[in-house]
Amino acid sequence: MRTTLTCAALALALGSGPALAQSGEITIWSWNIAASSLKATVAGFNKQYPDVKVTVQDLGNQPTYDKSIAGCAAGGVGLPDIVSVENGEAENYWTQFPDCFVDLHTLGYTADDAKKFPDFKRTELEVGDKAYAMPWDSGPVAAFYRRDFYEKAGVDPASIKTWDDFIAAGKKIQAANPGVTMTNADFNGDTEFFRMISNEQGCGYFAEDGQSITVNQPKCVDTLTKIKDMKDAGIISSADWGTKITNNTAGTVATQVYGGWYEGTIRTESAGENGKWGVYLMPSLTADGPRAANLGGSSLAITSASKNKEAAYAYLKYTLETNEGQITMLKDFGLVPSLISALDDPYVSQGLPYWGGQAVWKDILATLPKVVPSRGTQFQSDAEIIMRAVQTKYLGGGYPDAKAALDDAASQIASATGLPVK
Repeated sequence: MRTTLTCAALALALGSGPALAQSGEITIWSWNIAASSLKATVAGFNKQYPDVKVTVQDLGNQPTYDKSIAGCAAGGVGLPDIVSVENGEAENYWTQFPDCFVDLHTLGYTADDAKKFPDFKRTELEVGDKAYAMPWDSGPVAAFYRRDFYEKAGVDPASIKTWDDFIAAGKKIQAANPGVTMTNADFNGDTEFFRMISNEQGCGYFAEDGQSITVNQPKCVDTLTKIKDMKDAGIISSADWGTKITNNTAGTVATQVYGGWYEGTIRTESAGENGKWGVYLMPSLTADGPRAANLGGSSLAITSASKNKEAAYAYLKYTLETNEGQITMLKDFGLVPSLISALDDPYVSQGLPYWGGQAVWKDILATLPKVVPSRGTQFQSDAEIIMRAVQTKYLGGGYPDAKAALDDAASQIASATGLPVK
């Protein structure tokens, strides 16, 4: 059982200096459900720090990034105390503006603290001996499926171990449920399937050290080939974020493959489908292949411009480094913990009514230790834009095969970044 520390004990743990600073106000920039989940932790935080007023501002995803980058460029002008930072964009901040955020080690963040989170979540947040942000939510990939559609087609999700199994199941499900598509993908605006499956297979845009381009390596080629196989089989329809939610509620899609945070989206946006959904592990390229990947996830960073850094750090410690803070966000909004100890919280093992009594978090979070770290680097946005265009061209028949497509992508990314192709 987690021991609840008193304010005095927590202040002592942070050092004698911060004890005098646990009052005043702190402001946080975030977006959408992430912002709502942070607001949900404030009551628990204030039980320990009643003299700290926490204001969470929901700016929206892109505005949070744009305003914080602009604030860093202006030397910190207008920045809040804490900024939500997506892992894939993290190195854009540290590379361009290394002095814009506080090294958490200077506020008491130790090596033991860092070890409470999986390596794949820390890869992009730590540079040399500095830790610029604390891991927040993660995105362990899972397949969210409609039980009724699968049952009508006689498909047992436990039998789906490979993406070829997924294709075969999709054909059966679509035949048994007219008007239903097996799954959706935003082929025009995202590369989510490519990033999920390539991460599962241990491949990505860049090498783990971030110093070379690896997008055209064999496992990435196998990934893109399989995505085209799925599209050509007719089991994927194109849909952006909003359309996917509409399809979920309308009952026109049987499966959504996404990061674990999508649990909250389905449960809150399609509340009327209570009991109809379930979860299973993402398929792999081979029957005995890996079935764990990460898509998305964020961190919290304290700005150097903050006038109340110690209180901001106390908030990070409570919200991200205690089971209480993490499980509050998981229960209320489906924000997936990165904190390893949260995996043992009793709530994780509970069967949830919305999911037909399935203990979905036990299944989803069990994959976290198996996720392969994947560097976004400061060039993630460049690579993503290039890959979207290449993917669209390849799926439309514009390349002879996936290897030619990814060779082209690698060449374009090299030109844009100056990094060599490995």
